[in-house]
Amino acid sequence: MIIRPATADDAADMVAVLNPIIAEGGTTAHLRPFDVDRMHSHYIARASAISCIVAEDAGCVIGFQSLNWPQNKDDPFPQGWAVIASFVAPHAAGKGVGPQLFEATKTVARAAGVQVIDATIRADNVPGLRYYGGLGFVDYALLENIPLGDGTVVDRIRKRYDL
Repeated sequence: MIIRPATADDAADMVAVLNPIIAEGGTTAHLRPFDVDRMHSHYIARASAISCIVAEDAGCVIGFQSLNWPQNKDDPFPQGWAVIASFVAPHAAGKGVGPQLFEATKTVARAAGVQVIDATIRADNVPGLRYYGGLGFVDYALLENIPLGDGTVVDRIRKRYDL
């Protein structure tokens, strides 16, 4: 497995990772499938991006992780905090992809001056909660009754990792 920065050429493979996760439902706040352009602008070349890293196996992207400076004015974070998102193809889950992505993300985060990484996860996303907990993230807040884009209401658990 190769862990490396994402490039524009990875967008289609990243779409192929994320869209089945969206279609399955229950583990991401994303409800609308991505296309290559949206993947590029939302993850690879986002203005607030600190990093977007992919895991590649046999020439194919099997997971990715993004780290961004918070930009939501309605959900402010303290100075030095960053927000993480992680996605691993269902067929690659449980094979160590996520922890390897996080090791690379931590290196970039430290170099960028990040002090705390936030992972805000749907409360019904048991695999995601387990993943971040296994990396050492700890709960620090509960956001109750947060509507998704389709009106579905879910709680979200906020976890933090102090660098």
